Amino acid sequence: MSHSHDHDHEHDHEHPAAPMVEEITDFEVLEIAVRELAIEKGLFTAEDHRKFTEWAEQIGPAAGSRLVAKAWTDPAYKARVLNDAVEACKEIGIDWTEPTGSGTPSDYMNLRVLEDTPTLHHVIVCTLCSCYPRPLLGHSPYWYRSPNYRRRLIRWPRQVLAEFGLLMSPEVEIRVEDSNQKCRFMVLPARPGGTEGWSEEQLAEIVTRDTMIGVALPRAGRTADDTRPVHKARRPVPHETEARP
Repeated sequence: MSHSHDHDHEHDHEHPAAPMVEEITDFEVLEIAVRELAIEKGLFTAEDHRKFTEWAEQIGPAAGSRLVAKAWTDPAYKARVLNDAVEACKEIGIDWTEPTGSGTPSDYMNLRVLEDTPTLHHVIVCTLCSCYPRPLLGHSPYWYRSPNYRRRLIRWPRQVLAEFGLLMSPEVEIRVEDSNQKCRFMVLPARPGGTEGWSEEQLAEIVTRDTMIGVALPRAGRTADDTRPVHKARRPVPHETEARP
């Protein structure tokens, strides 16, 4: 059976090609404008931006997990972490002055690690936007950037943590730390029981991103962050086809 590959070019105009990309947002337009202006002014080069973008897209929380595991097993290192976290990061291979390994500096140079205790629990947020210790934890999760999390955690920390499945005893003080453009925070969770004799590599596996944000606790057997539960709206918006009262 033969197939005809002839096309009626007279009617091509009736089927316009689909756009290659969707319309960009105002924020994307602003980012492009600021980036091009910064390159024009010599603050960084287009190559610097490319390298930083490639680095940012592939990093994850593994470095933070190594830091916590080392601090759990080495009291002297933990003291250095709590005293000067940026300097202590160099011992696990993270240099905040050159996080990409190619001379591109981080956009912030102040990190404070917050130690949990049996009576004190820390959780981090950025109420302004989404400030986050990316060299250690990688990209922030979508919920960390959401206005819902940023507004509510400050006012109702226990209730928000409960939505993540983390129920804190009333005897435990919950302290919310607000990251900003000048300082980033990371939680050093308490080492869970049942991990005595574990190696740093074994311990690092249970130190997940959420435990270093403070919305979860490390425990033996938990090596990945749970999917955040989705609750049905108490007062859902009626569908357009539904009759309105």
